[in-house]
Amino acid sequence: MAKNKDPQKINQGRRQFLKATGVAPLAASVAGAAIVEAQTGPAIVGPGEVPIELMVNGKRLALRVEPRVTLLNAIRNRADLTGNKRGCDRGVCGACTMIIDGKTAYACSTLAIEAVGRQIRTVDGLESNGRLHPVQQAFCDRDALMCGFCTPGFVMATVALLEKHPKPSLEQIKKGLDGNICRCGTFVRIQEAAVTASGQRLAPNTLGVTRG
Repeated sequence: MAKNKDPQKINQGRRQFLKATGVAPLAASVAGAAIVEAQTGPAIVGPGEVPIELMVNGKRLALRVEPRVTLLNAIRNRADLTGNKRGCDRGVCGACTMIIDGKTAYACSTLAIEAVGRQIRTVDGLESNGRLHPVQQAFCDRDALMCGFCTPGFVMATVALLEKHPKPSLEQIKKGLDGNICRCGTFVRIQEAAVTASGQRLAPNTLGVTRG
C-alpha cells in the first residue's frame, strides 16, 4: 500500500505554485480592497427597524421600518395612506405608481429608505379643499375606470405626463402611460381622460387631439 504524502510538502508546493502564477498577490489585493471598502463604505443599517423621515404630499412622516421595506408598504401600512394599490408587487402593472422628485416610480420596487430626502406624491394628496384634481375629475367625466384597482396608478402617471407635456399629443399620452396596465381594458377612456385634463378637445368619433 502506498504511503500518504507529506502534507507539509504539499502545502509548500501549493504556495510556490501560487507565487509563480501571481494568484497569491491578486487574492491578497482583492481581500485588501474588500476590507477598505467595508471601512469606507456607507454605514450599515438594520436588519431591525430604523427611524426614517419621508416627505409625502408635502408633509413629514416619521416612521420606523426595516431597511428591506418598500415605499409602498411603508406608506400603506405605517402611514395609512392607502390610495395607491399593490397589484403585481413586481414593478410591472403600475397600480402603485407614485411621483418621486417629479418622476413616476413603482413604489412596490422602491425601498422606503431610498426615498429619504426626496419629494413623494401619492394619489391621496391630489384632492385639495374638497375638490378633485383636474386629472381625477377627467377620469370621472370620461368614465375611465372599471374595477378601479389600477386607477390610482394611472392617475399619478397622467399627472406626471401633463406636468411634463401640458398639451400632449396622442403618441405622448401612449408613451407616458405605457408603464401601467388596465386588466379591464379601459385604455381608450383613460387616454380620453388625459386629453380632457389637458384642456384639449377630442376629435369627433375617434381618439385624437384637436388643437386650438
